[in-house]
Amino acid sequence: MKKKAIAFSLAAMLASGVAIPTAVIAQPIETGYQEALDQFDQKAIRKIDVDRIYNHIATLSEAPRVAGTEVENRSVEYLKNEFESYGYDVEVQPFTYTGYTEPSRIDLHVPGMESELSPGNFTYGVSGDVTAGLIDAGIGSPADYERVNAEGKIAVVRRGEFSFAQKVINASEAGAAGVIIYNNSPGALNGTLGGHDDRYIPALSLSQAQGQALLEHLKANSGAEARIVVEGAETGEHTSHNVIATKHPTNKKKDTGEVIVIGSHMDSVPDAPGANDNASGTAVTLELARSMKNLPSDTEIRFASFGAEELGLIGSRHYVKELSEEEKDRIVANFNLDMVGSRDAGDLIVASVDGEPNIVTELTQKASKKLNGEPTTRGRSGSSDHVPFHEAGIPAALFIHSPLEPWYHTPQDTLDKISKEKLQDVAEIVAAAVYDRARFDNQNPKEKIREKSSVPKEAFFEQPIR
Repeated sequence: MKKKAIAFSLAAMLASGVAIPTAVIAQPIETGYQEALDQFDQKAIRKIDVDRIYNHIATLSEAPRVAGTEVENRSVEYLKNEFESYGYDVEVQPFTYTGYTEPSRIDLHVPGMESELSPGNFTYGVSGDVTAGLIDAGIGSPADYERVNAEGKIAVVRRGEFSFAQKVINASEAGAAGVIIYNNSPGALNGTLGGHDDRYIPALSLSQAQGQALLEHLKANSGAEARIVVEGAETGEHTSHNVIATKHPTNKKKDTGEVIVIGSHMDSVPDAPGANDNASGTAVTLELARSMKNLPSDTEIRFASFGAEELGLIGSRHYVKELSEEEKDRIVANFNLDMVGSRDAGDLIVASVDGEPNIVTELTQKASKKLNGEPTTRGRSGSSDHVPFHEAGIPAALFIHSPLEPWYHTPQDTLDKISKEKLQDVAEIVAAAVYDRARFDNQNPKEKIREKSSVPKEAFFEQPIR
C-alpha cells in the first residue's frame, strides 16, 4: 500500500464537506502524484464510507456462507434489502447446480507414524473407508503410475501442474483405492475437485510438512499402510442465487447503451467465516452502489453479487450464460472484487485472465495513479468471477491483494484481520475508474471487444495468486 498521507487529508476534507481550493486540486502534488484529482474523481469517491463497508463485513461474516445453505440465503436477503434501500431495481436470480455436502467425518491413520496428521477434505470428494498400502506417486501424472503399481493402494501425490480432480482421476484409473494430496508450499491445503465425477475415489489433503513426513515414513517402512475415512460426503441438487442491482443512466437521451458490471461473490468455503473471502468484496460492492447512486452518468452500472463461486464460478457462469448476445455486446467492462480487505495480504493488483491490459486495467491504473501517486500493478489470474466475462469476450479484471493472507480458506478468516485502509483504497480506485467511463462528458476511446476465448476450468482450482 503506497497511498500518500495527503490522500487521506483530501478524503477527510471531502467527507466533511469542506471546500477544497481549486489551486490545491489543479497543481501536482510533490509526494509522487503525477496528476491531481479532478472534479469527477472527487464526485466518485467523496461519499464512500469505510465504516459502512466494515459493518457489512461484520454482518456477513457472522457464519460461513456456504453455497446453497440457509446462511447464504440470509445473505441474499440482506443484499437485496440493502440494494433496495438505496433505491435500486434489484433482481434475485436463482440457479440450480449439482452441489456438495461436506463430510461429517474425515480421518487419516498411519500405524507406526509418530507425527500427528491433520487431513483436509476436497469439495466434491466422495465417502469411503480404505485401508491399504502407501505408494509415492510423484505429482500423480500417468507417467508416474507407469513406474509404480498403484492397484489397490493409497497414492501419495504432490500438488502442482494440473488440477486436483485430474490427480484423483489419474489415481483411480491406475487402480488406486485412495489418494492423499499434499501441498507444494508451506501451509494447509484447501481445494475443490470442481464437480461430481463417477471416477473419484476417497481423497484427503495434507500440508506440505505433513506430506513430506508421510513420505519419509514410507521410505523407512516400505510396507507402510494407512487408513482413509470419509463419511457423510454427498453430491446432489442445490439452489443458489445471484443478486443484481441496476443503476440506470440518469438521462435517457444521453444513454450510450453501455453497461459496466461491478461484481463480487457472496459465498465462502465451509468452516470459514469468509471476512476477507469474500465478505470484503461484497461489502465494497454494496458501498459503491450506495455512494454512486446519485452520480450523473450516461452508462448503466450493475452491482452484482454471485453465488457458488467457491464451487467453480457457478453463479457468474450462470449469469453470463443467461445474457443475450446483445447484452454481452453492451457490457464493456467487468470489475471483479475478490478478497480486498486483509491486513495480512500483500499489495493490490488488478489481474486480467490473460495478463494483457484491457479497459478495466487501464482505467484502474489511471485512477490509482491519481489517487496514490502510482498505478496499481497488473497481474494475471484465472481464478475468480471475472473468468466467465473474459470467456464471453468482455474486458474483465480481478482486484485482489497478493500474496494472499495465511488465513485464506480457514476458520481464521475473521473480521479482526480486516484493514479499513485497504478497503478504502480499493473502493476509491474502483469508483474513480468506473466513473471515468460512466460520466456524461467521457471522451475516452471505445475499446473493441475481444474475441471469445476459453480458460480451462482447472485454472480456478489450481492457480490461486500466492
